[in-house]
Amino acid sequence: MTIALNTVRALKESGYDADLVTTPQNRFGRQLRAYLATRLTDVELDGLGRTIHQVISFRFPSFAVKHDAHVCWLNHRQREYYDLWETYRSQLSTRGRIKESLKKTVLRCLDSYLLKRKVTKLFAQSRTVQARLERWGRIPSEVLYPPPPMRAYRTDSYGDFIFTVSRLQRLKRVDLLIEAFRSVKNKHLKAVIIGDGPEKESLARRIKDYGLRRRVILLGATDEKTVLSHYGRCLAVYFCPKNEDYGFVTGEAFASRKAVITGRDSGGPAELVEDGRTGFVVEPTAEDLARSFDRLADDKALAERMGGRAQDFISRSTWPQAVKKLVIV
Repeated sequence: MTIALNTVRALKESGYDADLVTTPQNRFGRQLRAYLATRLTDVELDGLGRTIHQVISFRFPSFAVKHDAHVCWLNHRQREYYDLWETYRSQLSTRGRIKESLKKTVLRCLDSYLLKRKVTKLFAQSRTVQARLERWGRIPSEVLYPPPPMRAYRTDSYGDFIFTVSRLQRLKRVDLLIEAFRSVKNKHLKAVIIGDGPEKESLARRIKDYGLRRRVILLGATDEKTVLSHYGRCLAVYFCPKNEDYGFVTGEAFASRKAVITGRDSGGPAELVEDGRTGFVVEPTAEDLARSFDRLADDKALAERMGGRAQDFISRSTWPQAVKKLVIV
């Protein structure tokens, strides 16, 4: 939703009349209904009877929408039927595997048909997304990285904490941050975690069990002001998800003049971070992460230099430039 809202705002600031339309929800067990309902959604005219000249879709099932001028800026298809299939399949019963295997085949064929034949222009939000399109469907696309969300980023200081903000689920690997702090040598360095999700209680238990409650602070869900304040005051940002599509955290950290520590298998974030210059791209192990944290904690001038280069890099990605690419009529 963040990218959709920011795209609408950027279009308006560029002089276009734009609005956000939410397509039918894609709930498990009702995916095909959602695709059909989206396909039947009338986007030719607005509520006042005016012609809609173009649509921009972002993810499944929104790219099923029907329009002659249709640009898709894809973050992902339903990953359980693509790169996460083996993990998802292992959790199913024998009957469930048969049912979901059939659904996988149908949805992959449907996605390929829609993205190859019913979209005027297809952009992938990262090379990771582009590679998935090529691997599953041989679907050609052009990479267009989203700029950071339009927020009041600032740089207040380079404090004594590593910051992360994320949905607390397994693929985000916040647990690795906690594990790393068992090996961090700098006793002044802390970690601050903002976010909510299914792993919150498990992460809180882990912090307690490891005796890290004074060093790892789990704040839970907070408001935008608090998030921006932590970006502005942290030493650096941890963002080490597993094979992420893109993720706004890297761009937001860069816009706040902060380096990012990510993993070699983190997908989109690893594409943006230049190892040793705008952050560290390391093996996703607690030991390697801890060494990176200690290196920055022991040399704040290095963290500041990396942050400066990161801000220079991300400043070249702007919403007006994105709008020029996305608008085709």
